[in-house]
Amino acid sequence: MYDQEAIKTVLPHRDPFLFCDRILEASPERTVAEVDYGPDRYFFKGHFPDYPVCPGVILVESMAQCGGAGYRLGGGAEDEKKLFLFAKLMEVRFVNQVRPGDTVRYEIETVKATGRRLEQKGRGVIVGQTDKRGNPLVAVEAQWFCLIVPAGAAQ
Repeated sequence: MYDQEAIKTVLPHRDPFLFCDRILEASPERTVAEVDYGPDRYFFKGHFPDYPVCPGVILVESMAQCGGAGYRLGGGAEDEKKLFLFAKLMEVRFVNQVRPGDTVRYEIETVKATGRRLEQKGRGVIVGQTDKRGNPLVAVEAQWFCLIVPAGAAQ
């Protein structure tokens, strides 16, 4: 397992925009990670204050951060000084709401990786919640790719 201190060694994101709390499994092919959406997260104060819900874009950003960090920590990236920048989101689907206090487990697969591009897909399930059939409650599903660029090129 990798904690947030290890994650900070491979991601440039920092609080309040670091959305990867722990990585449970990491390899170039697959990442399993979790994010705690505690009631103190800044976006809950203004995103439907009377009925706080995690914004869908935060769920997708969380999944991509977890996927990139897991890919790197699992040995899939040679140069940790390069950045992963969103280039395209495909097949995004928001299924169930994430509320204050929920933890989401992201299960991410690498579809394709080259020196310039990382394509991944995944889903986020709300830990401890199930649907009527007893299946894990899915919050989000998505496929995306990021361009891999030198850190200086992003400026």
